[in-house]
Amino acid sequence: MIIAIDGPAASGKGTLAKKLATHFNLACLDTGRLYRALGSTILKDRKDPKDLKVAVNAVKKVDLKSIQDIELYTEKVAEYASIVASFPEVRKELLGFQREFANYPPKGKLGAVLDGRDIGSVVCPGADYKFFVTASQEVRALRRYKQLQENGLKGTYASVLADIEQRDERDRTRKVSPLKVVDALVVDTSDKTPNEVFTDALSYINTK
Repeated sequence: MIIAIDGPAASGKGTLAKKLATHFNLACLDTGRLYRALGSTILKDRKDPKDLKVAVNAVKKVDLKSIQDIELYTEKVAEYASIVASFPEVRKELLGFQREFANYPPKGKLGAVLDGRDIGSVVCPGADYKFFVTASQEVRALRRYKQLQENGLKGTYASVLADIEQRDERDRTRKVSPLKVVDALVVDTSDKTPNEVFTDALSYINTK
């Protein structure tokens, strides 16, 4: 079983992915962390994220262990991640990694859940189930701001909202793998709890 979940930042797609993975005994991959790990690597090396050669070289340092760092959720890392994600060469380098995870899930899992921006459209277009999870920018900014506070990281609500607005624009308008709905069930989480979203998704899967 392969489940594709797409959507903008802080929409709740990661939470849904984890719940579905646990329920169906599937491996789970937050592909956004791959790009954040790239951004973090470039930031720590004090390199320019707009330099294609720098971005491609950073891909070699990314693995399943490197994407678990909580510091991947700082505003600066998010900014760098969004920049490097716009490079077709970078996305091509990471495409094989993501597809291998989906088709050959680790630890004997029965399948995989991948969440990101282009899972249903590019990475796993033949996924058994596709979801597009979204929410208003204000709600998503508040969620990310609270996440930063809970993890002792710096940031203001205003700066987080501005970052989300910029990222949404870049994600929707980039030429390669833009954020869009492709044969997916759209789920607006603005006024729903994680459990309500999970119940809706499970009902959809069971119906199909």
